[in-house]
Amino acid sequence: MKVIIAEKPDQGITLASPFQTKKHEGYLEILPNELFPRGAYMTWAVGHLFQLAPPEHYRPEWKQWTLETLPIIPEQFQYEIEKSKAKQFKIIKELLRKPEVTEMIHAGDAGREGELIIRNIIKMSGVKKPMKRLWISSLTPKAIYEGFKSLLDESETRNLYYEAYARACADWLVGMNASRIYSILLKKKGMNDVFSAGRVQTPTLALIVKREKEIENFKSEPFWEVLATFHIDGKQYEGKWIKDHESRLKDKELAKKIAEFCRNKAAEVKEVKTERKEFQPPLLFNLSSLQATANKLYQFSPKKTLDVLQSLYQKGIVSYPRSDSNYVTRGEAETFPDILQKVCRLPEYKELFPLPNPSIIHNKRYVNEKKVTDHYAIIPTEQVTDPNKLSNDERKIYDLVVRRLIAAHYEQAIFDYTTMITLVDKRAEFVSKGKQQIQEGWRKVIFHRDDEEDAVLLPEVQEGEKGRVVHVKVKEGKTQPPKRYTEGQLITLMKTAGKFLDNEELEKVLMKTEGLGTEATRAGIITMLKERKYIEVKKNQVYATDKGKVLIEAIGDKILASPEMTAKWEQRLSEIGEGKASAANFMEQVKKLSAKIIQDAIEMSETWNFAGLDTDSIQRTKSKATLGKTVGKCKLCDGSVIDKGDFYGCSNYAKTKCSFTISKMILGKKISQTNAKKLLQNGKTDLIKGFKKGEKTFDAFLVWDEKQKKLSFSFKNE
Repeated sequence: MKVIIAEKPDQGITLASPFQTKKHEGYLEILPNELFPRGAYMTWAVGHLFQLAPPEHYRPEWKQWTLETLPIIPEQFQYEIEKSKAKQFKIIKELLRKPEVTEMIHAGDAGREGELIIRNIIKMSGVKKPMKRLWISSLTPKAIYEGFKSLLDESETRNLYYEAYARACADWLVGMNASRIYSILLKKKGMNDVFSAGRVQTPTLALIVKREKEIENFKSEPFWEVLATFHIDGKQYEGKWIKDHESRLKDKELAKKIAEFCRNKAAEVKEVKTERKEFQPPLLFNLSSLQATANKLYQFSPKKTLDVLQSLYQKGIVSYPRSDSNYVTRGEAETFPDILQKVCRLPEYKELFPLPNPSIIHNKRYVNEKKVTDHYAIIPTEQVTDPNKLSNDERKIYDLVVRRLIAAHYEQAIFDYTTMITLVDKRAEFVSKGKQQIQEGWRKVIFHRDDEEDAVLLPEVQEGEKGRVVHVKVKEGKTQPPKRYTEGQLITLMKTAGKFLDNEELEKVLMKTEGLGTEATRAGIITMLKERKYIEVKKNQVYATDKGKVLIEAIGDKILASPEMTAKWEQRLSEIGEGKASAANFMEQVKKLSAKIIQDAIEMSETWNFAGLDTDSIQRTKSKATLGKTVGKCKLCDGSVIDKGDFYGCSNYAKTKCSFTISKMILGKKISQTNAKKLLQNGKTDLIKGFKKGEKTFDAFLVWDEKQKKLSFSFKNE
């Protein structure tokens, strides 16, 4: 008899669904059938049943967060059971130890993490029986049946276990040592909070903080452009004055003079250039590109996209969600005509059929065995489902996946891009740009919200045609700061190790350069940065908090914040998974790095300067005991101003209805207790940096206006 171990209960139930079963507590009994003549036991983990043991498990003194105990480097890593999951482990262990059980089948997710979860359980059970590996990329009954029919030998995926184990131990070492050293040293600077740091989360945070600084330090400058409307042989169009490829003028008077010079002057078409560009249909989705697309279209967070995708996978209607590949094998491509035959019957997609290309089996842009990694691209399975029968979020994600597959069977989109140069009075040059769609191609299938922005249609004119300037104006503009990243862009940024590329073609070129984290972990890293109060996401824009800025300022340009270094680590970990590198050698390097992180932090702490950051507000969440604490004297009556939770307010409110309050959050900035005290005592806070009003950011002092009897901003340090 065999024991099959799945990663999660619902996955175990799905894997057992093609067979007749009997239910027991914590497992299903599969009755004898063609594949399992003696029957089988189907049981499951509940995600990770074991976690790496905490420092005090190795040495009692490691429980204390002190400089003397660092770096913490265990001789041999050990796991301990999560108490809430001990009952399920006992069930699995008893099944594995049954004398009639002669073989184990590892049926965790077909990826690194699944490899680690199930092998850890088997290792901790102490059972040594022959093991096979179920490796499938979709949960349709057909895929499950075929998967059980052609099980892999466990040795074929063992290296993935070594990779996942090395990753877990490396993250524990770096995270444990870095979090403790920075928390200890920053506490000495008055910040009594836990500063979690890690091999992937910290370089990711560094990229966000870098962008935040670029925005804060950006000085907007005005510029002027001269726009003219031309009338040439009965045709009208607009152009922008240009000289040496530059259209922006820093001098308003000069812009006015140019406009005045051009008014009612003769104009001539000097040059007309048309360039035809062909755009291939997009690649099939991997997880990163799907997360980026769902964020751009629907503002879904990367975690939400992954959760919805997991739900669709569990229903058996899309393939494995955590795939990093944009390609499929010939075997998958052979199923496409059948899948698309079912899709064309659905009302949503009827108008997209018949397909211009009935098969893509010979198209290497999509079908390429060599470029399929552990899994192929995310595609709909043969269990085609009407999107209207799904929840709203599921429908959106499923629709994206279906449309990508349909688009792959379409022709390229073709546009003509025209650039015209118009000469005014034989001296001033004006440029006009426009585009024209020649062939819609795959764009019929996939929605594009940004089409209208550059869809300027220019009239057909010939070089040498003459006319006049009928209108001219000066337009004022301001240079804009870099834009904040969206969560979807952050996923792309992590994938390319800090080289921001909003282009799947360029991503494809960089595919060999592993980024920060993996397809499976990136969404979790962004969620972690939110939970640890390092970043905030407002209207899909990612902001770094003062706590996030403090940590990155403290680390400086040291190795812990380096995206390139972490990307190289990911590459080495992948090599371990491919059997090309040694996990033991990698761990030796990580131990040395952990010691270097401690040394770097101690050296850097001598020169730390957090001017302009609200370090007072970076404290562990205070208990309710701090409510009611006196901050100072009321500015309106003789009462005391006390901490009332979300604001500081007058203690006399209950007696006299005194309305004096100071909000703890003003224009996106926390008002610390220290600044509230200074305001009440001296009438003015310290300089607070980073107030946000709309898209603008500014630095100011909060002051008490005695005449107006209200708070206001001051920009002078008097």
